[in-house]
Amino acid sequence: MQVDLPLEQLERYRYDGAEPADFDDFWRATLAREDERPLAVTVRPYDAELETVDVLDLEFAGYGGARVKGWALLPRGRSGPLPAVVEYLGYGGGRGLPLESLTYASAGFAHFILDTRGQGSTWRTGDTPDPAGSAPAIPGHLSRDVLSRDDYYYRRLYVDAYRFADVVKGLADVDPGRLTVTGRSQGGGLSLVVAGLRDDIALAVPHVPFLCAFRRALRMTAESPYGELTRWMAVHRTKVAEAFGTLAYFDGVFFARRARCRASFSVALRDLVCPPSTVYAAYNDYGGPKEMTVWEFNGHEAGGPYDQLRTIRAVRTLT
Repeated sequence: MQVDLPLEQLERYRYDGAEPADFDDFWRATLAREDERPLAVTVRPYDAELETVDVLDLEFAGYGGARVKGWALLPRGRSGPLPAVVEYLGYGGGRGLPLESLTYASAGFAHFILDTRGQGSTWRTGDTPDPAGSAPAIPGHLSRDVLSRDDYYYRRLYVDAYRFADVVKGLADVDPGRLTVTGRSQGGGLSLVVAGLRDDIALAVPHVPFLCAFRRALRMTAESPYGELTRWMAVHRTKVAEAFGTLAYFDGVFFARRARCRASFSVALRDLVCPPSTVYAAYNDYGGPKEMTVWEFNGHEAGGPYDQLRTIRAVRTLT
């Protein structure tokens, strides 16, 4: 079942969406304003009833000063600063329970999980509300305030993701020179955003990244979450161009162009959620050294545990 271009065309595909002329100015101003705000990090030991992993309950000031949660999972008996894996989550998911995320700490890394504001009610629970309001939106987050680049939901989430890296770098047991950002789907998109906004990331490992090549995605799939935008645009017929104008400031392709760290992508050729051409749009424009793993017969699950194994192996190459 072919759901997109043939592989040889995917490897050459270039996204034709227009990048805003003031893209850099917008994000520079956004981050400058937020950087003036103290992180106000709190760290509390958390009894996760685990024998081999220590867990810390993190909280910090995210976008607008809103309190955002996260987990730190650290191998018990550790010594010396560890490489850090900063994980961002897929659409609808929250940080859940620590016992759901033992892989990277078990591999000997310091593992940090950002809770996703306003999400955490679909496939895993979350603990961070999104205190901002919303104009008319399809239930979910992709269309929330999509007519305003300043108020769009993902402006808040992107800043949370960016600031979480600062939280991680400031914690004991972390080697700030070996910082990896990773995630699946929405989490993969967020890892591209952070890699594009920061110059202190050593490695990005985006698995089947979401939030890339919006115009192409909406032409290629009606599956959610992109389907939320399709349904919104079907109702708000006269505001489609305005919505795409906002989305251009949040397109993972444009962040990928600005990234310089090494990256290891994955793509699934039968993915109806994040069509392969949208993943290759980010990959082909990625600004640093890169590699792609192709899962020919998989859908959005992509490599599953094999993607986690790839991440472990990639992090172990950092020196």
